[in-house]
Amino acid sequence: MARLTRIPGVGRKTAERIVVELKDKLEAVAIEAQKPAAASPAGAEADVVSALVNLGYDARAAEAAATEAKQEVGTTSFEKLLRAALQSLSAPKSRSTRASA
Repeated sequence: MARLTRIPGVGRKTAERIVVELKDKLEAVAIEAQKPAAASPAGAEADVVSALVNLGYDARAAEAAATEAKQEVGTTSFEKLLRAALQSLSAPKSRSTRASA
């Protein structure tokens, strides 16, 4: 609260009010932060999926290509995984997996 009173225009009463009003909200944020994240691809694999989706590929196709690339390359290097996933997606059998805009 002492830090809040150093702000020009914020006195002791205003600082106390801010603390009281934000206390419940901060507790809710702390509880939300403690919840485990939903199951999703980890690390570089998730980044590869995101990159592929941003390039216009279907999300399911991107996830499948990233998983396949992870099995082929067996590394957590983003660059190697992305290259392998793009090669997988550009194969003639899966050209139709690009999302139509």
